[in-house]
Amino acid sequence: METLERTSKNIERLETNLQLLVNLTDRLQQENQSLHDRQESLVTERAGLVAKNDEARSRVEAMIARLKALQQS
Repeated sequence: METLERTSKNIERLETNLQLLVNLTDRLQQENQSLHDRQESLVTERAGLVAKNDEARSRVEAMIARLKALQQS
């Protein structure tokens, strides 16, 4: 009888641990998805900032070229 009780308690403990693992796995999957979404958003944002930076650089270079041309006239 004592062995049966021990086995029952072991099974209960195993079930509890399995449920904890399932919960942890679910939470980690949600966190992982959230991190992937955030990374995608940041990559998109960075691409936009790089494009704006390139545009600003081109405009500044064009202004410098115009100033140099005026200076030489």
